[in-house]
Amino acid sequence: MSQALTFPVPAAGSLDQYIQSVNRMPMLSERQEVELATRLRDDGDVDAARQLVMSHLRVVVAIARGYLGYGLPHADLIQEGNIGLMKAVKRFDPTRGVRLVSFAIHWIKAEIHEYILKNWRLVKIATTKAQRKLFFNLRGMKQDSTTLNPLEVKSIAAQLGVKPEEVVEMETRLGGRDIPLDGGSDDDDERFAPIAYLPDPHAEPSEVLEQTQLAHLQDSGLRNALASLDDRSRAIVQRRWLSEGDSATLHELAAEYGVSAERIRQIEAKAMQKMRGMLAAVA
Repeated sequence: MSQALTFPVPAAGSLDQYIQSVNRMPMLSERQEVELATRLRDDGDVDAARQLVMSHLRVVVAIARGYLGYGLPHADLIQEGNIGLMKAVKRFDPTRGVRLVSFAIHWIKAEIHEYILKNWRLVKIATTKAQRKLFFNLRGMKQDSTTLNPLEVKSIAAQLGVKPEEVVEMETRLGGRDIPLDGGSDDDDERFAPIAYLPDPHAEPSEVLEQTQLAHLQDSGLRNALASLDDRSRAIVQRRWLSEGDSATLHELAAEYGVSAERIRQIEAKAMQKMRGMLAAVA
């Protein structure tokens, strides 16, 4: 068996170097592939798994290249495809008489598909199995970049088993473009950015009036609640919770009133309970 190789990783700014590296890796013969897969299955040989993965990295690069039209980084697509390849290697059965590359293509594409659905324009636009199939096939089934005519829509819908209106909706989404929410650095861009037109839920007149009235009621309610307390309880609450400076501690108040700190705590708790009841009635 050949000596284990170092696993290459796509690095920022060196994708071309990574692709050249994986393309230089030797391909495995069918006998070598079966031998490595058997070692992995029977003995859990990690080195065998690494060699199986490395010899098929070029396949991932080729498959990932077919998904560049979605505007996602090629390196990210390759990384996701590599995850699918490793899953395929883990599940590969050498006794079935199928080459690893044929088995791995499904896993590689599945992982790339999942990545695209989660990240393309930050919107998960395909949910059902039929919609996912439509998402990944519509771009290739269109003859050119022009809008589909009714006959083409019906034909594609029949082939993919979806409704014609779903084809039209998906074509619209695929043909759309992203619009920055907050515009660019240019002042004019910011002035006309979508964020400038979003309504402020707190600026609606009835909302402003309601908040003003509530604040007034709460303020007057707090004054009334404090007024309902006896002098000692009111002083304790004010110095514990309503003081502009440092609030008094239980021990400081206990020394001042000549009682225990626990007694101050009990007075405070009883006063707060009474005030909460009055404030709740106001709200």
